[in-house]
Amino acid sequence: MSSTTLAPRRAPAAFVGVPVALLSSAVFGTSGSFGKSLLEMGWSPGAAVAMRLSGAAVVLLIPALIALRGKWHQVRDNWMTIVLFGLFGVAACQLFYFNAVQTLSVGVALLLEYLAPVMIVLWFWLVKRHAPRWLTIGGTLVAIVGLLLVLDLGGARVDLVGVLWGVAAAVCLVVYFFITARQNDDLPPLVLAAGGIVVGAVALWAVVLSGLMPLKFVFSEVHLGGVAMPWWISLTGFVLLSTVAAYVSGIYAARALGSKVASFVSLTEVLFAVLWAWLLLGELPALIQIAGGALIVIGVLLVRVDELKDPDFADESAMVAEAVPAAHERPEEQPSEKAGV
Repeated sequence: MSSTTLAPRRAPAAFVGVPVALLSSAVFGTSGSFGKSLLEMGWSPGAAVAMRLSGAAVVLLIPALIALRGKWHQVRDNWMTIVLFGLFGVAACQLFYFNAVQTLSVGVALLLEYLAPVMIVLWFWLVKRHAPRWLTIGGTLVAIVGLLLVLDLGGARVDLVGVLWGVAAAVCLVVYFFITARQNDDLPPLVLAAGGIVVGAVALWAVVLSGLMPLKFVFSEVHLGGVAMPWWISLTGFVLLSTVAAYVSGIYAARALGSKVASFVSLTEVLFAVLWAWLLLGELPALIQIAGGALIVIGVLLVRVDELKDPDFADESAMVAEAVPAAHERPEEQPSEKAGV
């Protein structure tokens, strides 16, 4: 059996996975506040994300190299998974999100990004021909209504470009959930996180240095929690908490829980992000947007409940294992070929 074949989730792993997933959501939730503090100081989104990934790559590289001693086949056999994770789950997802944060509040941008679970359902419906049941349809409609409230079409100014960036981040988050939930005993979470972040950092620097996106740094004071402090404090939290701790714990939790439950628990990141934005930036969405966010969460919960109740619904990870195999995986050999070996 291939090392990437899905194994049943063990109860102890799932039990430990929930608090780890909550920890991941809590530290991921700080990224909007740390990142926006740098943007408000004058940094460009490309500069903020490139420095975030570069710092995280430096921190993770040595532990990953130690873990890879004598096991370099882990990288060779899974290079496609690492590259896709780095390009979409790390670089593009972060860059799109922080482009959205430039014109939207942290909470609103994150709520748009967390339409990803609904997109997963639509992907299965359109691509895998797994028609949703009535509860899934209802949850999707509730989430769409919530999205309209989050946009506050009749009140606050809506920046269409910011909304499009947020939706693009949601698409990348779908890729993140699929790849991180994929069971692979040959690719430890630390190695996947380090490899993906290195790939993401290289991709981001290539984009900004080519002139496709602006690269602007400002080294002055940032304001967090109403207190002025050196810029490097915000960047350090951005690297160590929002990136290193968040990605390593997030990959572990997704593998322990599976993509369904992991994406469900990850919805708490919205709550953590709003809390951090309030504490660190003094920023809180309007009441109608908070109500819309609640509807998005309720809609996604309905979708998840329906999926877990459906005995015929296959785990997303298995689908992605078919669509994005590791580089060393090949189709099953025919009996005649095996006999000739």
